[in-house]
Amino acid sequence: MERLSDSSFDEPTKKTAMNFYKTIFRTEFQGPGFVRFGSMPASEGMPTMSDEQKNMILHVELPVLGGHILMATDVPDGMGMKVTPGNNIHINLEPDSREETQRLFDALSEGGNVTMPLQDMFWGAFYGSCTDRYGINWMVNFDMAK
Repeated sequence: MERLSDSSFDEPTKKTAMNFYKTIFRTEFQGPGFVRFGSMPASEGMPTMSDEQKNMILHVELPVLGGHILMATDVPDGMGMKVTPGNNIHINLEPDSREETQRLFDALSEGGNVTMPLQDMFWGAFYGSCTDRYGINWMVNFDMAK
Protein backbone atom coordinates (compact mmCIF):
# COMPACT_ATOMS: atom_id res chain seq x y z
CA MET A 1 0.00 0.00 0.00
CA GLU A 2 1.32 3.44 -0.88
CA ARG A 3 2.09 5.71 2.04
CA LEU A 4 2.93 9.33 2.73
CA SER A 5 4.91 10.34 5.79
CA ASP A 6 7.20 13.12 6.87
CA SER A 7 10.58 12.79 8.44
CA SER A 8 12.22 15.29 10.75
CA PHE A 9 15.97 15.63 11.14
CA ASP A 10 17.07 17.09 14.42
CA GLU A 11 19.76 17.68 16.94
CA PRO A 12 20.21 14.73 19.31
CA THR A 13 16.92 15.33 21.16
CA LYS A 14 14.74 13.22 18.88
CA LYS A 15 14.11 10.39 21.37
CA THR A 16 12.60 12.80 23.89
CA ALA A 17 10.45 14.45 21.21
CA MET A 18 9.21 11.16 19.74
CA ASN A 19 8.28 9.80 23.18
CA PHE A 20 6.40 13.07 23.76
CA TYR A 21 4.44 12.58 20.50
CA LYS A 22 3.82 8.92 21.38
CA THR A 23 2.10 10.04 24.58
CA ILE A 24 0.06 12.75 22.86
CA PHE A 25 -1.18 10.50 20.03
CA ARG A 26 -1.66 7.46 22.33
CA THR A 27 0.10 5.17 19.90
CA GLU A 28 3.11 2.84 19.70
CA PHE A 29 6.23 2.91 17.55
CA GLN A 30 6.10 0.74 14.44
CA GLY A 31 8.62 -2.01 13.78
CA PRO A 32 11.62 -2.26 16.08
CA GLY A 33 11.14 1.22 17.57
CA PHE A 34 14.34 3.25 17.85
CA VAL A 35 16.94 1.95 15.37
CA ARG A 36 20.43 3.22 16.21
CA PHE A 37 23.22 4.31 13.87
CA GLY A 38 25.35 1.59 15.49
CA SER A 39 23.15 -1.08 13.87
CA MET A 40 23.98 0.20 10.37
CA PRO A 41 26.55 -1.88 8.49
CA ALA A 42 29.77 -0.05 7.67
CA SER A 43 30.19 1.03 4.07
CA GLU A 44 33.16 2.21 2.06
CA GLY A 45 33.92 5.91 2.40
CA MET A 46 31.79 6.30 5.52
CA PRO A 47 33.55 7.98 8.47
CA THR A 48 34.11 5.99 11.66
CA MET A 49 31.41 6.74 14.24
CA SER A 50 32.03 7.53 17.88
CA ASP A 51 30.11 5.60 20.56
CA GLU A 52 27.92 8.67 21.00
CA GLN A 53 27.07 8.72 17.29
CA LYS A 54 26.42 4.95 17.26
CA ASN A 55 23.81 5.49 19.99
CA MET A 56 21.99 8.21 18.02
CA ILE A 57 18.68 7.46 16.28
CA LEU A 58 18.92 6.29 12.68
CA HIS A 59 15.18 5.70 12.25
CA VAL A 60 11.90 5.56 14.15
CA GLU A 61 8.27 5.53 12.94
CA LEU A 62 5.21 6.66 14.87
CA PRO A 63 1.66 6.48 13.47
CA VAL A 64 -0.24 9.65 14.33
CA LEU A 65 -3.58 10.45 12.64
CA GLY A 66 -5.36 9.10 9.57
CA GLY A 67 -2.60 6.68 8.65
CA HIS A 68 0.05 9.42 8.65
CA ILE A 69 3.46 8.30 9.88
CA LEU A 70 5.85 10.64 11.68
CA MET A 71 9.43 9.47 11.12
CA ALA A 72 12.59 10.86 12.67
CA THR A 73 16.37 10.60 12.72
CA ASP A 74 19.20 12.33 14.55
CA VAL A 75 21.93 14.04 12.52
CA PRO A 76 25.40 13.09 13.76
CA ASP A 77 28.29 15.49 13.18
CA GLY A 78 30.26 14.51 10.11
CA MET A 79 27.27 13.23 8.12
CA GLY A 80 27.38 16.22 5.78
CA MET A 81 24.17 17.92 6.91
CA LYS A 82 23.79 20.93 9.17
CA VAL A 83 20.29 21.13 10.61
CA THR A 84 18.71 24.55 10.24
CA PRO A 85 15.05 25.55 10.33
CA GLY A 86 13.74 24.72 6.87
CA ASN A 87 15.87 21.66 6.13
CA ASN A 88 14.76 19.63 9.13
CA ILE A 89 11.58 18.27 7.46
CA HIS A 90 11.49 15.89 4.50
CA ILE A 91 8.39 14.49 2.80
CA ASN A 92 8.75 10.72 2.46
CA LEU A 93 6.96 8.94 -0.41
CA GLU A 94 6.58 5.15 -0.44
CA PRO A 95 5.25 4.13 -3.87
CA ASP A 96 4.03 0.62 -4.72
CA SER A 97 6.57 -0.11 -7.48
CA ARG A 98 10.20 0.43 -8.36
CA GLU A 99 9.13 2.06 -11.64
CA GLU A 100 6.87 4.58 -9.88
CA THR A 101 9.68 5.28 -7.40
CA GLN A 102 12.01 6.08 -10.30
CA ARG A 103 9.39 8.24 -12.04
CA LEU A 104 8.62 10.29 -8.92
CA PHE A 105 12.29 10.73 -8.04
CA ASP A 106 13.23 11.82 -11.55
CA ALA A 107 10.36 14.33 -11.71
CA LEU A 108 10.99 15.77 -8.24
CA SER A 109 14.75 16.09 -8.70
CA GLU A 110 14.56 17.68 -12.17
CA GLY A 111 15.83 21.24 -11.76
CA GLY A 112 16.63 20.54 -8.12
CA ASN A 113 19.43 18.81 -6.23
CA VAL A 114 19.91 15.06 -5.73
CA THR A 115 21.17 14.55 -2.18
CA MET A 116 21.31 10.73 -2.44
CA PRO A 117 20.84 8.97 -5.79
CA LEU A 118 18.26 6.18 -5.97
CA GLN A 119 19.94 2.93 -5.00
CA ASP A 120 19.30 -0.41 -3.33
CA MET A 121 19.82 0.07 0.40
CA PHE A 122 20.81 -2.27 3.24
CA TRP A 123 17.32 -2.06 4.79
CA GLY A 124 15.78 -3.70 1.71
CA ALA A 125 14.54 -0.62 -0.09
CA PHE A 126 15.22 1.24 -3.33
CA TYR A 127 15.78 4.72 -1.87
CA GLY A 128 16.91 8.20 -2.83
CA SER A 129 16.53 11.77 -1.61
CA CYS A 130 16.46 15.15 -3.30
CA THR A 131 15.52 18.78 -2.90
CA ASP A 132 13.13 19.96 -5.59
CA ARG A 133 13.42 23.21 -7.54
CA TYR A 134 11.27 24.93 -4.89
CA GLY A 135 13.48 23.93 -1.95
CA ILE A 136 11.24 21.11 -0.67
CA ASN A 137 13.10 18.02 0.60
CA TRP A 138 11.89 14.60 -0.58
CA MET A 139 12.76 11.01 0.28
CA VAL A 140 11.47 8.28 -2.06
CA ASN A 141 11.53 4.75 -0.63
CA PHE A 142 10.29 1.56 -2.34
CA ASP A 143 10.16 -1.46 -0.02
CA MET A 144 11.47 -4.26 -2.24
CA ALA A 145 9.97 -6.92 0.06
CA LYS A 146 6.45 -5.93 -1.04
